Amino acid sequence: MAKEDFYQILGVKRDAKPEEIKKAYRRLARKHHPDVNPGDKAAEERFKRITEAHEVLSDPKKRKVYDRFGQYSDQLADAAARGTAGGEGAGRGVPFDFAGFDWSNVNTSASSSTGGGSSFRDIFSELFGGGRQEKEPPRPMPRKGDDIEMPLALSFEEAVTGLTTNITVNRSEQCPRCNGAGDTGGNPVVCPTCHGSGQVQRAGGRMRFAQECPDCGGAGKRRPPCALCNGKGVVPKTEQVKVRIPAGVDTGSRVRVPGKGEGGRMGAPAGDLYIITNVGKHQHFTRKGDNIYVTVPITVSEAALGARIEVPTVEGKAQLRIPPGTQSGQRFRLRERGVPSLRNPQARGDQFVDVQVTLPKVISEETKELLKRYAQLNPENPRVAMGLE
Repeated sequence: MAKEDFYQILGVKRDAKPEEIKKAYRRLARKHHPDVNPGDKAAEERFKRITEAHEVLSDPKKRKVYDRFGQYSDQLADAAARGTAGGEGAGRGVPFDFAGFDWSNVNTSASSSTGGGSSFRDIFSELFGGGRQEKEPPRPMPRKGDDIEMPLALSFEEAVTGLTTNITVNRSEQCPRCNGAGDTGGNPVVCPTCHGSGQVQRAGGRMRFAQECPDCGGAGKRRPPCALCNGKGVVPKTEQVKVRIPAGVDTGSRVRVPGKGEGGRMGAPAGDLYIITNVGKHQHFTRKGDNIYVTVPITVSEAALGARIEVPTVEGKAQLRIPPGTQSGQRFRLRERGVPSLRNPQARGDQFVDVQVTLPKVISEETKELLKRYAQLNPENPRVAMGLE
């Protein structure tokens, strides 16, 4: 009896996009999940079919098989499973067990579903890895080494001014014995990964696929690995690397050190080292982009009468003029006293100084009399504008 079409089970068209298939599966799975329908055998069976349909149609390779063979794909998978039982692979000459397989109209179905361009034998060979030809173990190709990322903690001042420092890097370099080949050129031996088949089996649900062995390239044999690098082509190395951190970095900045990543193979260059900076907080300064902000206290007399005061900067002290009548919270700018720009080394940000008028904690009797006299001479109420007394 023919099984229900997977596309019909999910309620999608045959040309449905992966996201449409995923959306339909989630909706139906919630509706028919056994936890939602306890004791309902029909719902449980429906949930299994929904899951099976999604498992096939969400995988591009399985979907390709299903689109070619439709209902016969399950029988092909069972035949492949029986033929590969006990660890034997199709690529090792062990026949598939097609007992009970319904061959009627299979060639017709395969031909019509593929537009007549592929025979069943061609498609089956493609899917299950038949017909592997003897070939030499592949030689490794030159390959650039991978990049390395390392964090580096900096103080606020170090990030602003920059620095040069040495850091310890655990990396790799090309194996000096095999020059990155991973082997010393001896006679080929049976590949331990695929046991000489040239293929490894990948299972998914009821579908099983054979794919080329990643270690021998499908040859079934490989040369003995280099004893020094164990076939990796690179050996570990701990190195002290001098790093120059430019002025103006911030948290998350990436500083590139060329050629200090993982070692390359077969003469290819090494990867790069990337330093990821993490800048600590400062007791007084805060930073926004290339600008620096600081709050400085001033006295009542300095605010009222004006003054010249010292203010801190990341490079030392600077003079700031406070005009008479300065209000608490008023902001002043010190041009080009901020952070050097990473984008333009000739430019830098500004420093902004927010002044805060502070009152003495202890007031003498003489000061009190002076303040009372000041209040008599200046009776204006600053809250009048708000309609307050």
